[in-house]
Amino acid sequence: MRAIDFHVHLPTPEWLDVSMRGYIEAAEAYFRSTVARRSLEELAGDYEAIDVMAVLLAWDAETATGRPRVPNELVAQACRDHPRTFIGFGSVDPLKGARAVEELNTISELGLKGVKLHPSLQAFAPDDEKHWPLYERCEELGLAVLFHTGTSGIGAGQPGGQGIRLDYARPIRLDAVAASFPSLNVIAAHFGYPWHLELLAMALHKTNLYIDISGWAPRYIPAEVIRDLKGRLQNQFIFGSDYPFIQPKRCLDELQELGIGDEALQKVLVGNGKRLLGLS
Repeated sequence: MRAIDFHVHLPTPEWLDVSMRGYIEAAEAYFRSTVARRSLEELAGDYEAIDVMAVLLAWDAETATGRPRVPNELVAQACRDHPRTFIGFGSVDPLKGARAVEELNTISELGLKGVKLHPSLQAFAPDDEKHWPLYERCEELGLAVLFHTGTSGIGAGQPGGQGIRLDYARPIRLDAVAASFPSLNVIAAHFGYPWHLELLAMALHKTNLYIDISGWAPRYIPAEVIRDLKGRLQNQFIFGSDYPFIQPKRCLDELQELGIGDEALQKVLVGNGKRLLGLS
């Protein structure tokens, strides 16, 4: 296995044209790439060809966006169909309260390994203690929680950012979560830019906090992030692309050019991810 890609959105019409209707155009402009629609069979073939395992992300932002979710069952079925290539994270809508907490049981029963949350799109504050039952249940079930952090290509360059609030995704909002639930693996996606120094400080303080580097072509990742990735935080970084907005092969090729060092790079690409997912 060359790598584990921890941040793979479904390139299917169900997500791009239904769940994300009206948002994709701004994201394409932000990433300066046109997103191609692919079936899950085609996606599996693409990842098999580069010897990379993909962590597929379900999606549920129904309350805030008024758009249908990508069901956890769909992701779980894709993982059953392609067990050597796909691992899945479910999603719940925190604004659904007790229903969201109950859905975590289904996510665990489906064999999914974690939960993806997007505070900005789901319009919730992660550090609001009314969400503590959600994290407590994730901790009990052994589900990792992957949070979008930092700015967002969704809504970028639009009046009012299409109503999407970036402050919900500021990394410091995860500090109380990681502190209150020390056995919960908290993953901060996209290294929290422009608050990446804040996130690095948090990861130095709390070993249950991990950082994924998705959403950026590696050659543009800030120097402070690369310094800690190949140094004192090399055990807490994981690889991700943010497919279909960025291609994993491009990310892997560019990472090789950053002088990270073989041992640290192997941890980021494979070792840390295996540990998080409980893979042998």
